[in-house]
Amino acid sequence: MRAVVTRVRSASVEIGGKVNGAIGQGYLILLGVGPNDTEDTSVKLADKICNLRIFEDENEKMNLNLEQVGGSILVVSQFTLYADTSSRRPGFSGAAKPDLAIPLYEKFMERCRERGFTVEHGEFGADMQVFSQNDGPVTILFDTEK
Repeated sequence: MRAVVTRVRSASVEIGGKVNGAIGQGYLILLGVGPNDTEDTSVKLADKICNLRIFEDENEKMNLNLEQVGGSILVVSQFTLYADTSSRRPGFSGAAKPDLAIPLYEKFMERCRERGFTVEHGEFGADMQVFSQNDGPVTILFDTEK
């Protein structure tokens, strides 16, 4: 799996001009699923992100995690994280097909909820408009294959 995690003050996703999910302080997570990913991969990545300490403490050091700041999560499916950019027109055959990707995307969100977080989301495969007020900015890349 691949994830781009951005620390945000707020974020939302619209589908067809209507807000589908919105959060205040927390993480905007763009999540891509690869063909070799499993439920275990999804759970491990969710745990790693939920434990990530990228919020500042009273000394302006990144020591606090999402739970400590009372943050929420907005997850947006993003198959383009698996783009093959070897030519001018990207190819996306490296991304998992929906029959594998959708359950793992949902398992990722389920695991974050099990950890006690409010999780908002987009809609898998939809044309979405994503808005965010980045905080920092702080953006972290995850790739479970590396």
